Amino acid sequence: MKVTMSKLLKYLAAGVVRYWLMHTDYWQTISNRVEIATPLNSWKRLTEGVYLYDHDVNPYEGDAFHESPIMLIVFHFLMKKVPYLLPLIFTIIDLITAHLLYKTAKSFVAMFKDAQESAKDEVAEESKGMLLQDSDLAEVPNYVLSVYLFNPYSVLNCVGMTTTVVQNVLVTGALWSAAGSQQVLACLCLALATHQALYPVLLIVPISLLLADMKKGCNKCSYIRTLLIFVLCWGFLTYISAFIMDGSYDYLNNTYGLILTIPNLKPNIGLFWYFFTEMFEHFRLLFICAFQINALALYIIPLTLRFKKEPVLLATVLIALSTIFRSYPCVGDVGFYLALLPLWKHLFSFMQQKFIVGCAFIITSALGPTVWHLWIYSGSANANFFFGVTLSFATAQIFLITDLLFAYIKREFTLKHGTSRDIDGRPAKLVLR
Repeated sequence: MKVTMSKLLKYLAAGVVRYWLMHTDYWQTISNRVEIATPLNSWKRLTEGVYLYDHDVNPYEGDAFHESPIMLIVFHFLMKKVPYLLPLIFTIIDLITAHLLYKTAKSFVAMFKDAQESAKDEVAEESKGMLLQDSDLAEVPNYVLSVYLFNPYSVLNCVGMTTTVVQNVLVTGALWSAAGSQQVLACLCLALATHQALYPVLLIVPISLLLADMKKGCNKCSYIRTLLIFVLCWGFLTYISAFIMDGSYDYLNNTYGLILTIPNLKPNIGLFWYFFTEMFEHFRLLFICAFQINALALYIIPLTLRFKKEPVLLATVLIALSTIFRSYPCVGDVGFYLALLPLWKHLFSFMQQKFIVGCAFIITSALGPTVWHLWIYSGSANANFFFGVTLSFATAQIFLITDLLFAYIKREFTLKHGTSRDIDGRPAKLVLR
């Protein structure tokens, strides 16, 4: 009963904070911050697109609106019928995301423990103290829940009423469905997230692996079936969107086209805007291809080959990498994958960069708004200052992900070979000569 009451209080406190901030004088400032709102997810652009659609003007003819037609129809209905409930709706969606993350974490930790029990005979005797305990089954999901509910990045993302809130709940729904062997629902949620933001398409690989593991089969038919269902769902959503726009597929230029070609160079916390502002035009296509290959294709094959037996870790890393290297990232994307890190609590003792990464996150989060004010309002700085902060922020995230991967490999080695390091029966030591 105490645990249940504690969870309810967390949901209530997080919901009240979000809802209260949406009704303060700071809401407009928060919703327009470059760290929170991008051309792809901005609430201001969403309302403008709905206004144009309501006045029989194609919102995709200009550069104002970049959401999918399905999102356009949904929010057109909400703004017309229940505009006063929109802050509450965004708050509830974010709380649903947190709850689904909690349920997903419970399923994943149970999977980790089952896999550990089946491989217990291969663990060195002196390393058995490092194995997951029964207490982790309750602790880890609670950590995941708390990190998402009270992470400032997640809170500000919800308060800014960005459509990243919707993307997060869809990605969480896909992971939760896959953990429960619900193949069609997982593919549908992932297709909806991909239809909105494209980069979640990377998750089809770990979700296929996860579904195959849950069904106790790793045959090719399982992978092909998952991929086929996903493609059919994605294709159907594309067709529905075209039907909404009177049979025209021109909207693709302002949705996927914006994501892939980066025509809008408004500063954000990503890496694309500065490079393409400074770049000579005749090099643009080359670097667009290079940047998008890095974000969409470069890491998926080697990471899948190395971590195919750990689809949850693979999903976590791919979500993080797509956040760092996507064309229009925001703090809501960062807050989402940070909430997945407590799943790997058993790796924290093997991570060496925790303090450095933590300090970098705090410093860059404080310096970003400061440098932005100096650049835009005071005129005492320039774009190089702000980009330096965003570059440091991206570097800290890369350190975090590489540290997590190395920690997994170290723990895997230690479980098998033990903690002692002996050579010819004597303790090993490193001697510099």
